Amino acid sequence: MSEAFGALGLSEPDGQVYAALVAAPRSTAADLAERCGLTVQQSGKSLSRLAQQGMATRAPVDRDHYLAVAPDVAIGTLIGHREAELRSARAEMHRLMDAFREASRYTDPARSVEVLTGAEAIAQRIEYLQDTSVQQVRGFDCPPYVQDVAANLVHQRRKLIEGVRYRAIYDREAVAWPGRLEDDILVGVRDGEEARVRTTLPMKLIMSDDRMAIIPISVGDSVLDAAYVIHPSALLQALDRLFEAEWERAVPLQATLGADAGVVDPDGDHRKLVGLLAAGLTDESIARSLGWSARTTQRRLQALMRELGASTRFQAGLAARERGWL
Repeated sequence: MSEAFGALGLSEPDGQVYAALVAAPRSTAADLAERCGLTVQQSGKSLSRLAQQGMATRAPVDRDHYLAVAPDVAIGTLIGHREAELRSARAEMHRLMDAFREASRYTDPARSVEVLTGAEAIAQRIEYLQDTSVQQVRGFDCPPYVQDVAANLVHQRRKLIEGVRYRAIYDREAVAWPGRLEDDILVGVRDGEEARVRTTLPMKLIMSDDRMAIIPISVGDSVLDAAYVIHPSALLQALDRLFEAEWERAVPLQATLGADAGVVDPDGDHRKLVGLLAAGLTDESIARSLGWSARTTQRRLQALMRELGASTRFQAGLAARERGWL
């Protein structure tokens, strides 16, 4: 017990007193001194420190008696403080490593590429990448996934408010992932993310400004617990040009209708259908992405084609573009 409390910055006497107070509520300093083998003065000082840290309170009537704050709150707060300190130290480590690599890249080109292993290490580095982005975050998004794909929405929203630009290209399988379009992608777009769709993408990728990129390592349809981290180099410049080339070819995804652009808007379902058709999604993929049945998908596709006066998907795409729907 004392080792666990010590890891949270709590002294051994304070940990003893807190544990005793949990077991014996409404104890006095003298009661706790006897239970813990301490002097009354030592016990009293521990109680004062515990009260300052929000781990103990005085009883409402008998003020010389104390109550322990619930362990999930008291110890949870200590853990939260320590985790914040560790995150800050980790961020400083990464910042220093960036400076180290920048100073070393001309004398040691091998430092331009780093290999990360372990899902936690990769997640931490992606969080750091976004936290330290100043201008923009760009990415290729495609399955398979190893974690909740919507978990980044809160983080992204905060950076968007700070003025960081987010641009993401999704492949058609990402858009067709059940629930992904409505519950994640379009939510991000409404927050300010710029999203586009391509039929296929060459890899998974996330880039921060012009200083770092992370490429998860995949084998077939599986994502390994490993990733390449690309630092400033010719390779990073090539990834920058690759993203911009794919961006130019991709079809925009929009969360709202285009009334501000002075065009006649389709209804919401037609807008979604046009974007998904232009991205090359099959009927089955469209049904999965929008949560529709096969029959409903066919019916709405036919209605869209009639609305556009088109007999093929290609004609529908041209007609939608002419109307300003894309």
